[in-house]
Amino acid sequence: MTARYVRGMPSQAWLPGRPDILDVLRDAALEEEALLAAGSNYVYLLRMSHPGAGEGYAVYKPQRGEAPLSDFPDGTLYQREYAAYVVSEAIGWHLIPPTIVRDGLESGIGALQLFIEHDPAQHYFTLKDARQAEMQRIALYDWLTNNADRKGGHCLLAADGRMWCIDQGLTFHTDDKLRTVIWDFQTEPVPPALLDDVRTFATRLETDAALRDTLLDMITPREYERLQERAARIDQLRIFPSPPPYRPYPWPMI
Repeated sequence: MTARYVRGMPSQAWLPGRPDILDVLRDAALEEEALLAAGSNYVYLLRMSHPGAGEGYAVYKPQRGEAPLSDFPDGTLYQREYAAYVVSEAIGWHLIPPTIVRDGLESGIGALQLFIEHDPAQHYFTLKDARQAEMQRIALYDWLTNNADRKGGHCLLAADGRMWCIDQGLTFHTDDKLRTVIWDFQTEPVPPALLDDVRTFATRLETDAALRDTLLDMITPREYERLQERAARIDQLRIFPSPPPYRPYPWPMI
């Protein structure tokens, strides 16, 4: 996403923390603003208007704009985007901007995510040294969700100084696919507080029927089982993983 889409945002842009933000995303009128031609899939910046919230922006990733991949099932990336948001919320880390699945748009069903006003000059490589604790959380989240594409540019510094993660479409595969730029913590102990969060989340995967049903609408039963297995593996090993023998870095890296 280029800088011109960041400048000129409404000064009172919709805030991710507003209690009704998901309802606003579901109900807002949408108008295409730009095609964001930064990747292999079709991604749109939409202008949103809502009687109770004014104007804001969202990023829209339609199913029909997904490029076929050799290793992920066709037409599932938008579902994985939403499932990644659900996991981030359920574990209490709130790493992903508010995201929903929305249909009825001109390009069909897809993931709709609140646009985060951010500094496009900042990314993982410029931020990592000063924000180690946040990067550890992101690294653990990517291991848990089996993220196959954590580029440096997927870590955003918002206008209010908060970190956000975007582009979670290549997640939850049944095979080990972890591919990331965040290998800084390999073999280091996972902080106890993060382990506690993973344990609590693992319990929710076993006992929370609403969470299970929501995720199983987006990923397969075997992918759900593998999510459970990774949570258990994290608790068993309690150290960050080392790069695997397959290609461990995404390209491009930013």
